[in-house]
Amino acid sequence: MEHRLVTGIEKALGWDGPGPVGTAFARGHLADPDLIARLMTPNRLLETIRHRQLANPQLRCYAEGDEVHPSLFLSTNVNRRRQAVSQADMAALGRILNDGGTVVLDHVDSFDPTLEVACRALGWWSGELTSANAYLAVGDTDGFNLHWDDHDVIAVQLSGEKSWEVRGPSRPAPMYRDAERNRTPSEEVLWKGVMQAGDVMHIPRGFWHTATRIGSGDDGHSLHVTFGLTKRTGVTWANFLSDAARADEDFRTDLERSDNTVDGDVLAKKLTELARAYDPERYLAELRVNTPPARHLPHVPVFGPLEYAVAVTEFEPVITPAGNTVEVIGGGKRLTFHNRAEPALRSLLSGHPVHLTDDDQDLTTLAEHLIQEGLCAPLTAESLSAYTGLVPPDTF
Repeated sequence: MEHRLVTGIEKALGWDGPGPVGTAFARGHLADPDLIARLMTPNRLLETIRHRQLANPQLRCYAEGDEVHPSLFLSTNVNRRRQAVSQADMAALGRILNDGGTVVLDHVDSFDPTLEVACRALGWWSGELTSANAYLAVGDTDGFNLHWDDHDVIAVQLSGEKSWEVRGPSRPAPMYRDAERNRTPSEEVLWKGVMQAGDVMHIPRGFWHTATRIGSGDDGHSLHVTFGLTKRTGVTWANFLSDAARADEDFRTDLERSDNTVDGDVLAKKLTELARAYDPERYLAELRVNTPPARHLPHVPVFGPLEYAVAVTEFEPVITPAGNTVEVIGGGKRLTFHNRAEPALRSLLSGHPVHLTDDDQDLTTLAEHLIQEGLCAPLTAESLSAYTGLVPPDTF
């Protein structure tokens, strides 16, 4: 999928593809001035919060460096069926911001179509699940204390400015659930400065960092979004092997039995064979093609004709010609088509919006089938706008 954000990040950071993700700190500036406003604005973030049912910790607020208790900005309304609905108290959020505070919305891509498409493009590009968090701060306010994340981060400053300090890791490749704690910050300062609108930086997993607006003045603000890329590790692979081993009765059998039928050498041999059969490369490939789409919109013909369709798989589908057929694997599905459908399949599964017309009924029929299988989804006016100017339509 060709997305202006992906292209802009690569150029800004001097990358040629996703290979450098997770390897080293990098910083640059997006050369496309219109891109940052298309991703998110402060008012659009507040509108997003206003229209959603939200709860803590997905929605969090901070003031004077401390987290604000959820009861001070979340309200529970009871509808006419006596169902409790948790929503943001927008007046309270306004007071927190106007008094010099910070509002954080995690996984904003699950609510905003533009950021949803951006995360999907980054996921196809990197081969890793990607999500977005938004941070809005007003005035001379503090941020988070020095900390590290258990995933790689690409931070994009969308408006205003914020001061950052980035340090190196104090433990190689730390994990959220680890063999030992990682609480002592590194003393190696890699960069200290101000992120302004259009600036972008990559912070690998385990690199200590902090951001603040202290000293920036009471009449300014900051809005930045972080794209979190969760890469798989050797531990992830080992956990997969553990689950796969459940298919074998020997692994399900008690280790201590009165008849001593379980042989440790047999288990070790079988585990080695399983690891070789599902090596990391195969594990990653199957993980990506078997991951179902996080969100999908069905097509209901009675509502009107299908006008646009687009692929919505978390990772790019694999299209493989084989003689008179072509196989499509992605989104947890494995489908086979006649080879004459290959050009249309590559168009519909490119990640670019495809305009469907009465002139090509075969393309529309194929799109309807891919939508039914969950690999594609119809585009409404709102969801189509998330692609406009960011992802060019396919010209099939």
